[in-house]
Amino acid sequence: MNKVRTLYPVWTMKHKKYIRACRESLINVAEGAVRAGKTIDNVTAFAYELERSPDRIHLATGSTSANAKLNIGDANGYGLEYQFRGRCRWGKFKGNECLYVRTSKGLRVVIFAGGAKADSYKKIRGNSYGLWIATEINLHHDNTIREAFNRQLAARKRKIFWDLNPDNPGAPIYRNYLDRYQERAEQGELIGGYNYQHFTIFDNASLPESRRAEIISQYVPGSLWYMRDIEGKRCAAQGAVYPYFAEHKEEFYTDSPDFDFIQIGVDIGGTRSWFAFAASGIKEDYSRVTALSTRRHKAQGLTPEDFYQLFLAFEKHIARQYPGREIRAVYSDSAEQTLKNGLAVRTELPVRNSLKRPIMDRVRCENILMAQGRLFLTRDCASLEQALEAAVYDDRKLEDERLDDGTSDIDTLDAFEYSWERYLNRLVRASRRGEGGSSGV
Repeated sequence: MNKVRTLYPVWTMKHKKYIRACRESLINVAEGAVRAGKTIDNVTAFAYELERSPDRIHLATGSTSANAKLNIGDANGYGLEYQFRGRCRWGKFKGNECLYVRTSKGLRVVIFAGGAKADSYKKIRGNSYGLWIATEINLHHDNTIREAFNRQLAARKRKIFWDLNPDNPGAPIYRNYLDRYQERAEQGELIGGYNYQHFTIFDNASLPESRRAEIISQYVPGSLWYMRDIEGKRCAAQGAVYPYFAEHKEEFYTDSPDFDFIQIGVDIGGTRSWFAFAASGIKEDYSRVTALSTRRHKAQGLTPEDFYQLFLAFEKHIARQYPGREIRAVYSDSAEQTLKNGLAVRTELPVRNSLKRPIMDRVRCENILMAQGRLFLTRDCASLEQALEAAVYDDRKLEDERLDDGTSDIDTLDAFEYSWERYLNRLVRASRRGEGGSSGV
């Protein structure tokens, strides 16, 4: 007979109050700082309801399927696979990853899916769900949110569990959902009940003080990410994008770059008519990134062949500066396939499409690296230095966005980010080694 493991999490009264209120509420939302215990609260409440649910199929989502499995399925040993240890197994259900769970009501299926892309909703079509738990709901596309709601309409017992870190106050998740739910709940118009709680990192009783101090030290005080992730505040992105760099520029320079391999990023500039090249040195363990060299060229009057020759000169410069060091690949602006393909013919280096990860994901990663002393520049990066100093947020937008109106050098920033964005998740995970690998930063 399989034994079921008993878990012993430590909760403050604030967390206990939220979990108990989940039993009586249709919509349950935990918002606040990183490592505040939000997701584990929802996983625990979800597991309680799953044990008793009359519905067969249920839904767990994250920005990606992998994110959902990590934060809801595993959750540092408190996820669903541990809540139901001895009576659950991972498998597939209609092409989706799922967790099969034996409950007192029979076999239940929890489908894990991503929700960040415009077409993510297609993966959750075709099923009727009873319970829905979502981590980082603010990173879900609205198509996914609406589809998940629609898929719950036939549920015998419908419940929703969301968590999120604070976002821009004008973000769609607030305008379209949370603020409206709060207002209607206060007016007594929201049928089913709305259970909302805000948590900070200091509400997590299971987090040792030494670990809490370590996590806080990984952020730049006063930065956007510090205010959101540590102080748990909803705040608008405004002012300088990289304030710590602007104030402590000399700290980032190195005359002896430490890296294991090189990658080159290329931004073709589009309508702004600038070409930018950036070479980055990256450690195999992703512990640091060093900008080795950057160049920016005005494209007006240049032919495609001029562009190719400028790149080849840059490539030669890097090879001469760092002889014998491996240049693994060139990541070129994926929006300009003609020039990218022409470049591939003229260089012996592998030329690949840039991933074009969301800009704010790249910005967040850069701020993490800066705060932890893991980002460096050589003196051969004048254009990148200027770009980092001049970058500001677009305060005209409701959503976080780096200003791109030609008044600052976005081209060099893009080229630099293309050179390492393929490893973005690994770079961020490397910063979490002191956090036990959990989500948060």
